[in-house]
Amino acid sequence: MHCADLTNPNLEEVARGRVIVAMSGGVDSSVVAAKLQQEGMDVVGISMRLYSTPHKTPGKSCCSPDDLIDARSVASAFGFPFYVANYQKEFQEHIVNYFTEEYRKGRTPSPCVVCNDQLKFGPLLERMRALDGKFLATGHYARIVDIDGRKALLRGVDRHKDQSYFLFGLKRDVLPYIQFPLGEYTKEQVRELALELGVPTATKRESQDLCFVAGGDYADFVEARLNPEEIIKGNFVLGSTGEVLGEHDGIHRFTVGQRRGLGIAYHEPLYVKEIQPTTGNVIVDVREALGVQRFEVDNVNWQRWETPPDEFEAEVQVRYRHKPVPGRIITRGCAPDEAIVELYAPERGVTPGQAAVFYDGDEVLGGGWMR
Repeated sequence: MHCADLTNPNLEEVARGRVIVAMSGGVDSSVVAAKLQQEGMDVVGISMRLYSTPHKTPGKSCCSPDDLIDARSVASAFGFPFYVANYQKEFQEHIVNYFTEEYRKGRTPSPCVVCNDQLKFGPLLERMRALDGKFLATGHYARIVDIDGRKALLRGVDRHKDQSYFLFGLKRDVLPYIQFPLGEYTKEQVRELALELGVPTATKRESQDLCFVAGGDYADFVEARLNPEEIIKGNFVLGSTGEVLGEHDGIHRFTVGQRRGLGIAYHEPLYVKEIQPTTGNVIVDVREALGVQRFEVDNVNWQRWETPPDEFEAEVQVRYRHKPVPGRIITRGCAPDEAIVELYAPERGVTPGQAAVFYDGDEVLGGGWMR
């Protein structure tokens, strides 16, 4: 099928009217804006200015200052209104400070999830309503579909680009006002459609780095924002024996599962198994010792239910790039926003500070933060 002839079933039932498109400056959101305009929608583009420090590798991070120029060029090319909303203060408070504090405490942050959950969708939906928009559209590779009279969040068709993991925090009541027009597309089809529509960013390189640490080392970024007394130094300790293998310069430089950059010699490859902020110890062990089967999650957001069952089976994804693994979610006896996860086999990717997202096939059931 010719790429330009593909249609998104989510949009066929939407009455023609004004749509607010969140534009990052990349090819995906640019295609969304151009495609919706071609379908007869009254498009208004909005970009969020999140920080002002230029990055060192143009085109390789998302949401950078240079990307605002690209977004504006797309709006100019297609002749629709475009606005930039300044959220630099909020980005510093909600994302950069959170990122720094999580590493300081020996946890591994997931800033893209938090940015979607706490910073982007809320303000953009408010601006959509202020501008009399019918819905907010973004370039995420995910789907929102009707199931049994409710809106459900699903994986994107392109499993290599699926971004539903980052979106588990969306509240159920906002799903009717959000559209993901690229959810039925593959990345290759989006590139083809960008060329056919004449989108100026059609050949722009893919986003890779964190926007505020692009081209740099996250540990140096964090350390520059910590006071000397906030840097927790300590020892590398072998988990299986308790043997001290060496010293380190701060727990903020490590994450669970890390192998490279430890700077300690051993007859087998060692990985970070645990980080202890109270002692400063970084527990290391061989790969086989990293598996975890049971853990707790908090700040859970449920997608399928207002109140989930006491327990249910699900596929659990513990990192964005990890394959989901089967397990059981237990809510009985837990607070409404907490749950216990029991995996059917040990998983090495369980990392405090990261999100665990629960799936039934392609449908997002909910998710929370591992602790």
